[in-house]
Amino acid sequence: MTVDPDLFESMRLELRRGSLVLAVLACLRTERYGYTLRQALAADGLEMEESTLYPLLRRLESQGLLSSEWREEEKRKKRFYVLSPMGTAMLAALIDEWRGINVSLEKIL
Repeated sequence: MTVDPDLFESMRLELRRGSLVLAVLACLRTERYGYTLRQALAADGLEMEESTLYPLLRRLESQGLLSSEWREEEKRKKRFYVLSPMGTAMLAALIDEWRGINVSLEKIL
């Protein structure tokens, strides 16, 4: 039996969504602007469209997990993001949760 491609895509996106939040938080332990964040994620195998990344950054900032500031670099204004203290604490908690889930899934799979 073959896999329904539409259903697979829906489930793949659902699986990926939480992983992307964790990846973005982890990458923002170091200050970056959107383009360099996308590059860093892609270099580690997690490509993300701008239409996904920027709303996610705004949401994480509105939740208090990121801080940002506009700065001029290379004659262009860029918004730089970095984890807030609350974001650092949340990342640590999510890493612990991720590792626990991963251990369980490896046993199950």
